[in-house]
Amino acid sequence: MVTCKQFLQELNDFLDPNVDAVMKAHLNRHVSECPNCFVLVDTTRKTLQIYKGMEPQSIPEDVESRLLKALERKMAARPND
Repeated sequence: MVTCKQFLQELNDFLDPNVDAVMKAHLNRHVSECPNCFVLVDTTRKTLQIYKGMEPQSIPEDVESRLLKALERKMAARPND
């Protein structure tokens, strides 16, 4: 049986139309039995549909710079796995 944590780790595969059929069926079973993961999948699918239809937008250089610096700090603070 797949736990919610395991399902979340496999969410990208679940949403991938080319994922292995056995894996898809295994994950589908969890979604059909877990209302929380069902809502997560439904919301994620809807969000992806919205963003796929949008044109890319640029962000101001100062915002991009601050974002990249914040990500670098965050990555540097992560313990090595």
